[in-house]
Amino acid sequence: MGKSKTKNQKKSRATANHVAEETFGAIPHSFVFHRGQIGKNVGQLILDVRRVMEPYTAESLKVRKKNVLKDFVAIAGPLGVTHFMIFRKTAGFINMRLARLPKGPMLHFRVLKYSLVKDVVSSLKKHRMHEEQFTHHPLLILNNFGSDGMHVKLMATMFQNMFPSINVHKVSLNNIKRCVLLNYNPETQEIEFRHYSLKVVPVGMSRGVKKLMQEKFPNMSKFEDISELMMKGANLSESEAEQDGEHNITELPQVYSGRGNMASQQSAVRLTEIGPRMTLQLIKIQEGMGEGDVLYHTMISKTEEEIQEILIRKEAQLKEKEGRRKKQEQDVAQKKEKREENKKKSLEGIKRKHAEAEAEEDSEVEDPGMQDGQTAAVESDDEVEYYRQAVGQEPDEDMFPTTKKRHGSERTHGPAKKRKFTIAKFRRNREYPPEERARERGSSSDFEVYKSPPLSHFQPKIEMMVEELGTLALQIAYHTENVLLGYKTLHSTVHCKSAFRYWTVQTV
Repeated sequence: MGKSKTKNQKKSRATANHVAEETFGAIPHSFVFHRGQIGKNVGQLILDVRRVMEPYTAESLKVRKKNVLKDFVAIAGPLGVTHFMIFRKTAGFINMRLARLPKGPMLHFRVLKYSLVKDVVSSLKKHRMHEEQFTHHPLLILNNFGSDGMHVKLMATMFQNMFPSINVHKVSLNNIKRCVLLNYNPETQEIEFRHYSLKVVPVGMSRGVKKLMQEKFPNMSKFEDISELMMKGANLSESEAEQDGEHNITELPQVYSGRGNMASQQSAVRLTEIGPRMTLQLIKIQEGMGEGDVLYHTMISKTEEEIQEILIRKEAQLKEKEGRRKKQEQDVAQKKEKREENKKKSLEGIKRKHAEAEAEEDSEVEDPGMQDGQTAAVESDDEVEYYRQAVGQEPDEDMFPTTKKRHGSERTHGPAKKRKFTIAKFRRNREYPPEERARERGSSSDFEVYKSPPLSHFQPKIEMMVEELGTLALQIAYHTENVLLGYKTLHSTVHCKSAFRYWTVQTV
């Protein structure tokens, strides 16, 4: 079993992680993307430039058509992105914009010529490019950027801030595997962009010894002694493209990866181009993220008066924009207040509607304390009309209970309206008797509670009605040709509607 970590080990690990995070956050990061429609070659150029900016760039950045520049600016802050390289293709040119986040400036370049990585590699007889070279950032080399002109100094500062700074006293030479060269031509005002791979080889020994150091043993069948290999080299071929000289030989301060590259020894630094290539020309420098004043323009020059006029016009536009913004905020506030007011009115209307509905439901419930003459009149009229249509004769006066109709009522005799009576209302009626409600409404004090009569009160009338209906049924059957009274027994069912329910009477 392995030993558990002590407190000091955990503390040192946490401190190291914190320092690494701070160091990583201080290193510049970049986004390389395009805007608008681009061709296949420009898309491949963007991928190659991302390869140059590794490892501190977004390798798999996805760009959609609906994305705008503000979207990239919004996510750049949380991700620690400091620079944008934006490519755009027009009808006749390819443009590149280099922006510093979050407040600019933005440099506009025109890509006059470019070559992709595959084109550069295919032109070389032997190239050196592998994945380990892209685990560390490249070394930036600027040439001829010390000429007069603020725009040249601004370009140099922008390019320097795109790559991590190097401390010459602490840097490890084994981490430097690539370099980016930017050469400025003051006459043509063009910038040459090149990307190289670094290789360090020892000098001061014959080619045969180099082969032995590289574990590539030559054919020694023609040699009589090993000294011939050491001294002459046996006419071995030289694979390097360039000859070593004073221009590329230096003394190594550290041990460099590779056989024979020892500290304080002479070694040659060789460069192999791995692409891409670009020839850039500065067009203009603009404040902000492409929305500010133009600080420098290559093709357009203005006098002091024109510059002042532009500044005055720009200030007026800013004031007008501020006024529109304030007015828009006021309109939004007014709309919000109006919306809240309408919402309150709507809620009040809903509450009032619910109250009216509850009051209507209360009025529709049948009142147990209602007197005989208030509802029985309509039911009595319906029974009389039903008997008149069924029998064809006028009923007797004492057959149905007669009640006086309410005078001045214009209510039509239609189907009875459904009565809504809930349990809560039943409990309320039981706890709150009709006498008390009548007194609160201002009715007379001699209010009498209605009591329904017993069923025995209607029994004589029902028997009399059944007897008359039986007689009537016998008379109808006697005059029917298809029925013979002597042979068949007539079973007739007569429906009788009383004041409270329907009765079914069977006669023989």
